[in-house]
Amino acid sequence: MLDKTHWQDLIPHCGAMCLLDAVIEWDDEHVHALARSHRDAHNPLRAGGCLHAVNLCEYGAQAMAVHGGLLAQRDGKTAVPGMLVSLREVKLHVTRIDDLPGDLEIHAQRLLLGFAAMQYVFRIEHAGKMLAAGRAAVMTKESS
Repeated sequence: MLDKTHWQDLIPHCGAMCLLDAVIEWDDEHVHALARSHRDAHNPLRAGGCLHAVNLCEYGAQAMAVHGGLLAQRDGKTAVPGMLVSLREVKLHVTRIDDLPGDLEIHAQRLLLGFAAMQYVFRIEHAGKMLAAGRAAVMTKESS
């Protein structure tokens, strides 16, 4: 398991916006991470006194960023910055997540890696229950 100190400098998210706490495992196509930040009363994504489930998309996107950073680091490179450009087929199975007592398990699997784009599927679970799933696409600065 890799705690945040091993990869936090590989992604653009910093401070309280770095939502993930650890990477449990990763390989060329997949990353499995965990997060506790959904229980933090100072989570920067909170609105109206709670953390809405739609924010699980950000947890999935950050797992994608960590995965890209770890792959680049392994290959002696630096990950090219990217921008989330699309979310598709997102299914939310809860309305809020700040009231969940345990860790979030975040899984992201790369489906496509192109010159200036990548696509992943992600799913987030809590205590074995599916909270959210979807697909996300990122365009990198190489496309400029």
